[in-house]
Amino acid sequence: MDLLWTVVACGFMLAGIVGSVVPLLPGPPLSFVGLLILQLREQSAFTLKFLLIWLVIVIIIAILDYVVPIYGTKKFGGSKYGMWGCAIGLIAGLWFGPLGIILGPFIGAFVGEMMATEQSDKALKAAFGSFIGFVFSTLIKLIACFVMGWYFIKAL
Repeated sequence: MDLLWTVVACGFMLAGIVGSVVPLLPGPPLSFVGLLILQLREQSAFTLKFLLIWLVIVIIIAILDYVVPIYGTKKFGGSKYGMWGCAIGLIAGLWFGPLGIILGPFIGAFVGEMMATEQSDKALKAAFGSFIGFVFSTLIKLIACFVMGWYFIKAL
């Protein structure tokens, strides 16, 4: 039975890594489920404290995944219109698959800034900030999944 739990947990760990790059899959939560499934073996792999710490990290990363692109828009000179546009673009992008999730915040921030200032260079800079935020949040998710993967392999 331990082999079954290990194989299923490994599948979740791999799905978590893929999910860190593919926007529709929740990467870190999937990897965390892999750690939890590994606990079902006869000998527990992790302590409760370890799992609770990772649960908090995964929740924070899930929240940051939505906040960081908006922050990137603000950091690159976007106004409240650009930040709102980024947020609306992110939500609207969910309906258009992975490409929509990548382009939604960019287009939303651009349109929001164009409504506020009608200066295309400023709008483009704010949109670029949202894209940088998206890339940064993806990097954070990948790092977390690889660290969980390292603990997973170490527990085997």
